[in-house]
Amino acid sequence: QVQLVESGGGLVQAGGSLRLSCAASGRTDSNYAMGWFRQAPGKEREFVVVISWSGGTTYYADSVKGRFIITRANAKNTVYLQMNSLKPEDTAVYYCAARDLVSTSSYDYHYWGQGTQVTVSS
Repeated sequence: QVQLVESGGGLVQAGGSLRLSCAASGRTDSNYAMGWFRQAPGKEREFVVVISWSGGTTYYADSVKGRFIITRANAKNTVYLQMNSLKPEDTAVYYCAARDLVSTSSYDYHYWGQGTQVTVSS
């Protein structure tokens, strides 16, 4: 089992920045790809970005490409999501998730964090 805990959410004005973190614990000896998803009120959970265990492969949703950056520090079992030029439409609960291989589908992920709220005011 892998436990994931997100942090770093909050309230920010449009154009501002936030950095989310996702710390993994438990069975972290396996090589996991890590993804970020988000869910706004009344909407389905949507893919944001994913990074392979090595960090060599990343995929971004078009809506965040050029504004968000995902990185990971495997020695710390932590993944980061730097969010810049935030827009009101980025407002959502952000979840990190882990699985063995890179995927952009939330249905493929085995482990999920509890989520962290990001609110962008206009």
